[in-house]
Amino acid sequence: MSGYEINRFDDGYTMYELKEGSTDSFVRICPERGGIATELTLNGEPLFYLDRETFLDPQANIRGGNPILFPICGQLTDKKYEWEDQVFTMANHGVARTSRWEVVGTSERDEASITLRLHSNAETLPSYPFEFELLFTYVLRDGTLRLEQQYRNLSDRPMPMYAGFHPYFATNNKAIVYATDATKYLDYNDEKVKPIDGAIDLGGLVESVALLDANHPAISFDIREDCSVHMSYSEHFRYIVLWSAEGKPFVCVEPWMAKTNELNRKEELVTIEPNGQLNAWLAISVPIHSTYNN
Repeated sequence: MSGYEINRFDDGYTMYELKEGSTDSFVRICPERGGIATELTLNGEPLFYLDRETFLDPQANIRGGNPILFPICGQLTDKKYEWEDQVFTMANHGVARTSRWEVVGTSERDEASITLRLHSNAETLPSYPFEFELLFTYVLRDGTLRLEQQYRNLSDRPMPMYAGFHPYFATNNKAIVYATDATKYLDYNDEKVKPIDGAIDLGGLVESVALLDANHPAISFDIREDCSVHMSYSEHFRYIVLWSAEGKPFVCVEPWMAKTNELNRKEELVTIEPNGQLNAWLAISVPIHSTYNN
């Protein structure tokens, strides 16, 4: 017995559940709804917030889980950008989170894993005129969820992108101390750069804030008493963006490759050469019986 399981079931959409019995951990994934992980429990601790109404509505952007952001994170001015003398329109956070992904492989040997694929298609090309292939593998092992990513440029010219994630962590606390080596953040509510001094309070804020100068690619934080979250990620994710919504029990802690509106700013775009690929990763874990605000 490997102790790993992959279950397929219906919950309005076809769902895949990866389970690791020895650590009381599982993750549920919906390929049809942007390849999103909707629920995550690690070492017996449920982590994600999910608004089921937005999940079940095929026209709604899902509030909850961990949406995949590609080829952009955040917003574009008037949802538009110019590339090669043409103007394109793209919704917030890009095209991947609203696309149907396909399952191309699973494994229950030494881990529970599932690999999803997204190709450029007739729905993505009007907004993002590049041929691409994304291969994302969710891996559950030793009480940790790891998301391995391959971004492939199938076009005949360089492909700009800045990917990211938008995990919603279930918590009633809006003022959280984040264990990070960042010393300042950009507050998009007033466009001012501010020092990090203790807790960052998202209460009452409409827009997000972005941690600016972290060198170590990791962040840790408490979402409730005796439940801490640790995220680590490849060096491609240069920023952590924090956001919440008033009256909702969640805080989003989002690894991004660039700041919002970068397709218009063009200051730190990630570029993949023709027939090239970029490999990245993100890992989420829950250290047992530890907190970060003591």
